[in-house]
Amino acid sequence: MPTADAQSPTGQRRARLPLELLPDTLAICRLPAEAPVPTWASTGGPFLTLSRTADELSITMVQRGVPPGVRCERDYRALRVRGSLPPNLVGILLSIAEPLAEAGLSIFAISTYETDYVLVKVRDIDAALEALRKAGHQLDS
Repeated sequence: MPTADAQSPTGQRRARLPLELLPDTLAICRLPAEAPVPTWASTGGPFLTLSRTADELSITMVQRGVPPGVRCERDYRALRVRGSLPPNLVGILLSIAEPLAEAGLSIFAISTYETDYVLVKVRDIDAALEALRKAGHQLDS
């Protein structure tokens, strides 16, 4: 369960979380809003998210399952908050995003019913892990 005893620059308490680095390299794909969910996105795998809005169909999944030529941002790794989080907890994503932003690293965040994921470019993963450790998070990688 998260603890809240790290300080943010604003003086607010920042949650210290148990985080896990997932093993797969991921891709974030963008398709037209009206596109059907492609077969390649429904073939399973350990990580898959689909989000449809009026503007797009966004698919995040294991990179090796994405065919060539699909509009994607590739080469991401995911950090997952270990364990289930109640939906009413405050500041969980901020406690991860803030130290990464302070380190100059961009993120792509995904929340599910039970937990949060933060995706970071593969080239930035060492710097991300260091920034998160310095912020007091516990990392399994």
